[in-house]
Amino acid sequence: MKCVPYRRIGAISYAALLMFSAESHAQSLETQAEQANQAGVGALREELNQRIKEIDALKRKLAEQEAGLARLSRALDADTLDTQRGTGGTDANGLPVGNAAPDAAAAAGAAAAQAGTTGEATSPAQAAQPAATQTAQQAQPVGQAPVVDSRPPAVAPIFDQPGVLTPRHTLVVEPYFNFMYSSENQLSLVGYTVIPALLIGLINVSEVKTTTLTGGLAFRYGLTNRLEFELRVPYVYQTNDTVARQIFTGAASDSVISSNGNGIGDVEMTLRYQLNEGGPDKFYYVGWLRFKTATGKGPFDVLTDCVTTCIANTTGTGLPLRQPTGSGFLAIQPGLTWLFPTDPVVFFGNFSYLHSFGKDESLTLINGQEPLGKIQPGDIWGFNIGMGLALNEKASVSIGYDMSIVQPTSQNGQTVVGSVRTILGTLLIGYSYRITPKTTLNFSIGAGLTRDTPDLSLTMRVPISF
Repeated sequence: MKCVPYRRIGAISYAALLMFSAESHAQSLETQAEQANQAGVGALREELNQRIKEIDALKRKLAEQEAGLARLSRALDADTLDTQRGTGGTDANGLPVGNAAPDAAAAAGAAAAQAGTTGEATSPAQAAQPAATQTAQQAQPVGQAPVVDSRPPAVAPIFDQPGVLTPRHTLVVEPYFNFMYSSENQLSLVGYTVIPALLIGLINVSEVKTTTLTGGLAFRYGLTNRLEFELRVPYVYQTNDTVARQIFTGAASDSVISSNGNGIGDVEMTLRYQLNEGGPDKFYYVGWLRFKTATGKGPFDVLTDCVTTCIANTTGTGLPLRQPTGSGFLAIQPGLTWLFPTDPVVFFGNFSYLHSFGKDESLTLINGQEPLGKIQPGDIWGFNIGMGLALNEKASVSIGYDMSIVQPTSQNGQTVVGSVRTILGTLLIGYSYRITPKTTLNFSIGAGLTRDTPDLSLTMRVPISF
């Protein structure tokens, strides 16, 4: 019986030891769990940092790709606008410019949609990059950069000075034809007055009709992409019909005095240079300098219907027996052409100043020469403005107004009697159609708005590129 207390004490001790051991084991398990949790959090943090770094790299790559696309977009703006206006701009391979971007965008959209269906997280730049690469490989050879055309957009030409320069090392041969018709009435009074209300003499009303046909060739060669040289060689045929009554013969009916002339006209040479790059909603400026020769037969070189003199002439009509084919004077003409493309139209215009070099002249008469002294033709200030609109990829139309201010002519430093400042105004409408990528048909019609301007003018041009 004495062993019972010892057994109880042993059991109690053993139980206490078991409890202590269980508590220690629990604390060990808790410590291990805490360490495991800390290790898991560290791994998650490391993985999160890695993902953040990857996102930052993707953002930088996306920014670089967006900057590259922006540069390409700015470079292709001119050609895209050119294509929209019907000029048919092409790249080095002869393919239309501005078609790759929509295809790439569509392919990028398809790639993005495919990525969305497969559940993969793909950025827009990653989706667009393969599509754009594939499109570029289809459009042009690998490694060849797109050709950037910084020239102004082409419009239907209605003025003498074109706005688009010839590309470098390109030759443009332009056959052209021009028809011009003018009609004017002239009133002549020959007699004396008895009283202010009574005139004794002859009243002569004459009608002058002039028709001018001009055909020729224009050659334009691109020295650089911003500099071109033009040579224009015309051939002129002109007729003049004067319906009048002979004053000094006492004729009772009108008579028709006709004359004509044909031959080479005044050869012209022009140098044009594009002053700035320009772009959509930006001005293009093209400076030019034209030199006009005197290869044609001038008005003082043709035979005049006077025997010995045309001053107080009573032995002839005083009219030329042949029509001139040129001005007879050398001239130089600087000018500035401007274009402003803004979708869907292009505004354009010219400013110019023509100066003729005076020289000593003489009338060619039937029986000799009549000296006139130094003749100085009046200078001409020119101004025109117009707008062009593309109808489709091949056709475009233009409308504009051309005005010239002609100063009086002087003889021996004195203004010629009856010579006054003259204003010539013409309303022009033009049409252009691209027959082939290298051939274009241009047609324009002009109507005179002032008395001294030709009543009607028709012009046809067919530029061919080589």
